[in-house]
Amino acid sequence: MLRIRLARHGRKGRPFFRVVVQDSRKPRDGRFVENLGHYDPLTEPATFQVDHERVKHWLSHGAQPSETVHRFLAKEGLIEPWQAKPRSKRADAKRAAAAAAAAAE
Repeated sequence: MLRIRLARHGRKGRPFFRVVVQDSRKPRDGRFVENLGHYDPLTEPATFQVDHERVKHWLSHGAQPSETVHRFLAKEGLIEPWQAKPRSKRADAKRAAAAAAAAAE
């Protein structure tokens, strides 16, 4: 299974991340299929740049983004924001009640 995730580079205390397409069984910083962009958390504000066309290509071919990359791609407008699934029927009922209360206002 292919994943779109961050691979850490940079020296100790100065992290820099590449956004890569990688087999999910490979180590975090191991061999990757394609480099899609980068993320630099040390700039102000943090820099996240990716090749939008290549990200769309890999998503259409079944690559799954990690939670962190999913959040960044949602900010870029490439995918829908991540929605956590309810963990129980009680949580589902709470969510439905909250939605009904919001709709009633």
